[in-house]
Amino acid sequence: MKKKKIARGDIVTIVLMLMAMIVFVVPLYLAVLTAFKSKQELGQSVLAWPSTLYLDNFIEGMKKSNFFHSMRNSVLVTFPSVLLIVLCSAMSGYTVARHSKDSKVLRLLDKVYLSSLMIPFQILMIPVYRIYKYFGLLNTRVGMILMLTGTSIAYASFLYVGFVKSIPREIEESAYMDGCNEFKTFWLITFPLLKPITATVAALHVMWLWNDFNIAIILLQKEEVRTITVKQFYFFGQYSSDYGMAFAAAIISMIPVIIFFALMQKYIVNGIAAGAVKN
Repeated sequence: MKKKKIARGDIVTIVLMLMAMIVFVVPLYLAVLTAFKSKQELGQSVLAWPSTLYLDNFIEGMKKSNFFHSMRNSVLVTFPSVLLIVLCSAMSGYTVARHSKDSKVLRLLDKVYLSSLMIPFQILMIPVYRIYKYFGLLNTRVGMILMLTGTSIAYASFLYVGFVKSIPREIEESAYMDGCNEFKTFWLITFPLLKPITATVAALHVMWLWNDFNIAIILLQKEEVRTITVKQFYFFGQYSSDYGMAFAAAIISMIPVIIFFALMQKYIVNGIAAGAVKN
């Protein structure tokens, strides 16, 4: 049997993939090493393996970050936000996909969605802070949910638009002939067909919102409403930093997201690939 020759392009691809893997794996490797080291071992070497598994970092890190309370806050702002994002962006994406040809307003809305993706939150921080302070939404979970939802709908709608365009109109037209109005048709016929992209949107935004720091550090400044990501910030002081505790707490806080990503990974790939198809 003849051995297959590996093309140059394949070699380049493999090398690039290995380099990318190293870029992502090395920081995680260092974080795990640091989490299991005492301060003395960290002072001696960052790269060396720990002589023993120093578990006090995890115990003290969870106490200092008030772990279970801050995780509860993360859950209470992440999952309601994702639910609102899915509901709002599904309806928005469907409307733009089906009626933008007949409405200048919807065509403009589609362009506004795309344009808003290029605006970083840092530009909006001061206006958002002043508006939230005026309406009394600072340091509230409701205010955080509204902001996370508002900043995420544009991209989620963009994904839904591409996926809805891949669904034949004939399916909806047959529902109209059976007496369904557009609202009923969307929820009973079209929305169940959006399961792949819905799973993708939900999975992506659970990861992104769980890890959000920029919005949380501005809007959640009181101890009782701080999320896990904000609590990580307080391991680093002006004159001292406890890297062992910080990385230990960070690793624990990553576990729910890693499990969720492992379960939803296939939906993310399938949903994005399907949403790229357009008629």
